[in-house]
Amino acid sequence: MNPIKHVAIIMDGNGRWGIKNKKSRNFGHREGLFTVEKIIKQTVKKKIKYLTLYAFSTENWKRPKKEINFLFYLLEEFFNKKIHDLHNKGVKIKIIGNKKAFSKRIFDILLNSENLTKKNKILQLNLALNYGSKFELINAMNLIVKKKIPITESNLIKNLYTNGTPDPDLLIRTGNTNRLSNFLLWQTAYSEIFFVKKLWPDFTVNDYNKILLKFKKTKRNFGNI
Repeated sequence: MNPIKHVAIIMDGNGRWGIKNKKSRNFGHREGLFTVEKIIKQTVKKKIKYLTLYAFSTENWKRPKKEINFLFYLLEEFFNKKIHDLHNKGVKIKIIGNKKAFSKRIFDILLNSENLTKKNKILQLNLALNYGSKFELINAMNLIVKKKIPITESNLIKNLYTNGTPDPDLLIRTGNTNRLSNFLLWQTAYSEIFFVKKLWPDFTVNDYNKILLKFKKTKRNFGNI
């Protein structure tokens, strides 16, 4: 049975779920937060040490401003209401992505959440915000050049946002879309990928458990036979 240290998830389909249920895209985004809470809780229960959630990509800035503003309103609301509960459960928050584009208020909320939870060890929750894997790789290369150190695989890894985090054992994408969408392109080189037809708000703990069990039974060769 394969051990699981790190699960990464592309939470796709919130907006479409809202429209499908004769509501707004923003209604779907809010509904998706309930799924986030359930999956975090189950990840802790399964004693998985790392969970990375793709929350807002560098490409998501192309969306209507009204939707973007609502997404950040939800983000602020989530941290204001849930951060102490997450802290008490031993969850460490780490933001991966370029935080410079955020407003000072959002930036401070993210920084304070990271500082509050930095010593927690039960689960490290990586939230990919303003994250794009191509930008991450270019940024890492620029840091290597700036530091005047050799361009090696090891040095590249040390300069990624995910430095100190093991690569995902498995990647889950909901929303009936079969692509990676600029998410953890380096880190998922050998991840097992599970594409799910359900939209994110419909994704259940039972669905999650089935994928975890299927992964554990998967034969992984890593180039060997």
